[in-house]
Amino acid sequence: MKIRTPVNIEEIEKLKIGDRVYITGYIYTARDSAHKKMIESLNSGEKLPFDIENQIIYYVGPCPAKPNEIIGSAGPTTSFRMDAYTPTLLDLGLKGMIGKGSRNDEVIESIKKNKAVYLGAGGGLGALIASKIKSVEIIAYEELGPEAIRKIYVEDFPAIVLVDSEGRDIFNRD
Repeated sequence: MKIRTPVNIEEIEKLKIGDRVYITGYIYTARDSAHKKMIESLNSGEKLPFDIENQIIYYVGPCPAKPNEIIGSAGPTTSFRMDAYTPTLLDLGLKGMIGKGSRNDEVIESIKKNKAVYLGAGGGLGALIASKIKSVEIIAYEELGPEAIRKIYVEDFPAIVLVDSEGRDIFNRD
């Protein structure tokens, strides 16, 4: 299924675990350090560095770009590092996350409650994924280097639904 960002609830609800998804539009990159800073900002009464409603965050710290490239290899990082921060962001309107690996029960319940989705990107496919990224702009926390928040434009970014909006988890083997 092809989806465009920002996403809408109807698109999210159509996605089921195991579905292949191709994303086109702007998504945001953030890893654990950026997530920590976002939550600290919220706790201090500040706004997030971007409007998170109906957006997707990709858990990646891209490698430096080689000459004549806009980004280096951009494979996903392990998602559980963001689990402590994710329910808060989902409650604020985040609708999708892209990473690798399983999520904890609290995150899965929050995905279900907020009608969101968790997508997986293939580990080891950083060069392929980088080819789907057409523009890159650092928008916050530049001091974090690879972990700065970037606004990236992607075309047909490949992912698989790992947890759908009904809380079904591809890793649950029951």
